Amino acid sequence: MRHLIKGVEKFQREVYPEKKATFQKLANGQNPEVLFITCSDSRIDPNLVTQTDPGELFICRNAGNIVPPHSNQTGGMTASIEFAVAALGVQHIVICGHTDCGAMKGALNPEGLDSLPHVKEWLGHCRSATEVVKERCGKLSADELEEVTKENVLQQLQHLRTHPAVASKIATGQVILHGWVYNIEKGDVLCYDDETGKFETMDDAYAESSTSA
Repeated sequence: MRHLIKGVEKFQREVYPEKKATFQKLANGQNPEVLFITCSDSRIDPNLVTQTDPGELFICRNAGNIVPPHSNQTGGMTASIEFAVAALGVQHIVICGHTDCGAMKGALNPEGLDSLPHVKEWLGHCRSATEVVKERCGKLSADELEEVTKENVLQQLQHLRTHPAVASKIATGQVILHGWVYNIEKGDVLCYDDETGKFETMDDAYAESSTSA
């Protein structure tokens, strides 16, 4: 904990003065372009990976980068998505999974989560991903972790489309969805390509084709 306190001191002493104008502007409101949904895993830092500044990303985090399908029961994710899209007017929504995801390991072995009932119930939102991989691979084991991680991103994108605020903006071309997987060890980010149906290496071509909303 001591290093956190020292970090705050360093921020106030060194970082804030350099970005004072930015923070003063942000004090009166925000206008992020991107809603970034990712895992709560401590190894993931969205601003570090994307090299963005405060105010550029509206970030939602939870175990497994999950988006529950829309329902009449209000939850934190549902409210945050609605606010980001309908109130803040984000133009892009990224769902970013990652390698070695503990939530995906749990989704592969739900029987091992009996002592974590809330986690087990939450990961029920990943069941479509595990079922797809099981059907495709003929089995479901730890060897399929990468496939489940990728498929989960795709399934959560499908869930996003059930949210009225998102569906309406997609229909009018005001919001674009993106599926990413971040490799912690290598620093790579793979992005889903609708044309190839695969996760591809991020490059300039992807940047050009995916930035217009």
